[in-house]
Amino acid sequence: MTDSTEFTLIQLRYFAVAAELGSMTAAARQLMVSQSAISAAVAHLERVLGLQLFVRHHARGLSLTRAGARFLSEAQSFLAHADELAEAARGLGGALAGELTVGCFTSLAPFYLPKLLTDFSARYPQVNVSVAEGQAEMLQQALLDGSCEIALLYDLGLAEEIETELLTAAPPYALVAAGHRLAGAGGVHLADLADEPMVLLDWPLSREYFRSLLLRSGAEPRISHRTTSYETVRALVAGGHGFSILNQRPAADTTYDGGRVVALPLLDRLPPLPVVLAFLRGVRPTRRAAAFAARCRAVLAQRPQ
Repeated sequence: MTDSTEFTLIQLRYFAVAAELGSMTAAARQLMVSQSAISAAVAHLERVLGLQLFVRHHARGLSLTRAGARFLSEAQSFLAHADELAEAARGLGGALAGELTVGCFTSLAPFYLPKLLTDFSARYPQVNVSVAEGQAEMLQQALLDGSCEIALLYDLGLAEEIETELLTAAPPYALVAAGHRLAGAGGVHLADLADEPMVLLDWPLSREYFRSLLLRSGAEPRISHRTTSYETVRALVAGGHGFSILNQRPAADTTYDGGRVVALPLLDRLPPLPVVLAFLRGVRPTRRAAAFAARCRAVLAQRPQ
């Protein structure tokens, strides 16, 4: 007797592609099957699960229901593990192969990704790693909808559905121009800079973090310039437009336009930013993602703090 909750991998794949493309017609075209096959697979899943997975729009294709979005995330994880099982059955043995999408916070990418990717590709050359780079909100959404399996980012304002593992911590420091009155100091208190204009790295969540640090010194920051570019912050500081607070420090103190900046340790007791690996809670990572996480732990453990 057939279990009423049975469904096939093919039906799951049809559903996942239709969800990703937002159209059964587009899914049928990509998978080279009839549209009726896609429609029947989705209808079967909705029937046996007792859920409505899609809202059908006459002119705009499909959109996932809340239940459908959660099921898509689980289905994508299940399909990824099924692919790994197939690879093992084809005789790949212990060798990892296939696709892995890794998310990375914009300002962390140039400091961490090159070494991580070099290390990982040397050990697992058959794994093709794609990088989704962006801000925290975009990376969280990528984890939630399954378009990325693992992400490297700061632990700032993450949703409950996101599970994190601490890799390292990035303490804040003050950045001033080479000709600044405090450039030769071994370190500064934020109170020493409270009356000066500030160049703000203006990203969501980050801006609140930087402002909170100044408020701890009893001063409301006087923002002279806001920018979403890390290097523009450094160039404006070098040009004498104010000081800034950052967490990641480049190896060189020169800016793109040839200016010079000086990084000063902050002598205040201030919270560092946790740098974490993030996963979707409750979803077992694929072997590829687990291997990438292991290399992150090893490579970041060797990185000077």
